[in-house]
Amino acid sequence: MRLTRWLTDVRQRVAQAAAAGQQAAPPDGDPALQPDGAPRPLGEATTPGKAPGPGPVPPPPAEAPAPRAPDGHPVPRVVRDAAEWSWRLIIIAAAVAGVGWLAWELRVVIFPLVAGLLLAAGLQPLVRRLRMAGWARGPAAAVVFVGFLLVVVGSLTLVGNAVGGQFEDVVDQAEEGLQEIRDWLAGPPFSIDEAQLDSYIDRAVALFQDDSSVTEQAATAATVAIEILVGLALALFALIFFLYDGERIWTWLVRLFPARARARAAAAGDVAWLTLGQYIRGTVLVALFDAVAITVLLFILQVPLALPLGVLVFFGAFVPLIGAFVTGTVAVLVALVTQGLLIAIVVLAGLIVVQQIESNIFQPFILGRMVRIHPLAVAVAVAIGTLAGSIIGAIIAVPIIALVNTVGSYLASTRERPPPVASG
Repeated sequence: MRLTRWLTDVRQRVAQAAAAGQQAAPPDGDPALQPDGAPRPLGEATTPGKAPGPGPVPPPPAEAPAPRAPDGHPVPRVVRDAAEWSWRLIIIAAAVAGVGWLAWELRVVIFPLVAGLLLAAGLQPLVRRLRMAGWARGPAAAVVFVGFLLVVVGSLTLVGNAVGGQFEDVVDQAEEGLQEIRDWLAGPPFSIDEAQLDSYIDRAVALFQDDSSVTEQAATAATVAIEILVGLALALFALIFFLYDGERIWTWLVRLFPARARARAAAAGDVAWLTLGQYIRGTVLVALFDAVAITVLLFILQVPLALPLGVLVFFGAFVPLIGAFVTGTVAVLVALVTQGLLIAIVVLAGLIVVQQIESNIFQPFILGRMVRIHPLAVAVAVAIGTLAGSIIGAIIAVPIIALVNTVGSYLASTRERPPPVASG
């Protein structure tokens, strides 16, 4: 009995000693536990062999950046980047040139459609107002179209009557002016006598009297006349449908885009149409200002054909920067032939003043910021348009630049951004 009690007492003491040793030291490999087995606080030091105490946890060592592998390419990186940009720009230029070539080959169709679109952009607000007043779409488009035709035909009739009534007087005055020019050339410093001047005129006339050249010019004139008539008919036909069904035509075109891009395409189309309408209406007002100012000036100076010359300036003003000035030089020549050098100088000075007022005050105020383009860009666009498509190219070059500028800025400002990366 005594031996059994002694063994039991020894076992209890050994168990107590083992329990006391486990509480005194934390398990190996787990410095985050306190001696009693509870989690150690965050700011308490856990360095082995050092008394635990409060303190900041040192940050982990920063990883050293991996060394960049040396570029063993024989061509420098800058040259390779320039080459990549170059061939991409060449492809873009080739695509633009291809589109321009195709448009020129199909100019009998493309240019009338563009003309109808420009006219529709200027007349569409009238159709919209009639529809807001309760008119149906068909009658509203028909009334605006017929009104446009009446204005154009009436203006041409008025100009024709004015030209017919003053044409004989202008011819007589032109002959007198030419005789004065002959007398001026015969005197110093030119000293060109009548015989030499007649020989020069005969040589110039002989260049146009060759049978082959006359035949070719007649054939070319007939072809151009047919193209003009066909283009005019197609432009009017397109105009009536743009006024009547323009919204549904644009909706059908938007459906050709991918589904995820249709919303942006429709919005970009609205911005483009607003820009085009503002440009056309502003250009008409600017051209009207030029025409009225020049016509009033010619009437004050009693220059013949004042009204037809004003109409010529009006149509010339649709070519920005140079159109009104170039057509206005015709008025200067008429004033020189019919009224003398002094009146011609006054007309030229008035033309320059009108151009300055239009370029610096009237045009920026009318066109507004949406279609405001730098004058250098306008000049380059007009030059390229003239080289590529003659007068028609010069007229449509600036609207195209305005559309590209506005739509490009809109698409760049509404470009889809990638979703933010989730933290953690």
